[in-house]
Amino acid sequence: MALELTDANFEEKVIKSGKPALIDFWAVWCGPCRMVGPIVEEIAKEYDGKAIIGKVDVDNNPQIAQKYGIRNIPTILFIKGGEVVDKQVGASPKATLTGKLDAIL
Repeated sequence: MALELTDANFEEKVIKSGKPALIDFWAVWCGPCRMVGPIVEEIAKEYDGKAIIGKVDVDNNPQIAQKYGIRNIPTILFIKGGEVVDKQVGASPKATLTGKLDAIL
């Protein structure tokens, strides 16, 4: 299951983890986010132990969304070594997301 990330735990769970991460920025009211959500959950199961797969609800965690300049959702950030190395904006197929994640593993 994807980690529920918040303004309070993002630094510890993602930046300090030392693992590559795929982070889904989403909101309950966002239609395309509901399409991407199940894909992110599948990826979380498949990459368990290899990468951090997390979700940030932008309505409840505005600080982290603002820090990374999230203006459109869904936005998926790919983080390695504490830095954003890639990003995908909008609903995307699973193969696109896993391809980008595999590239940073």
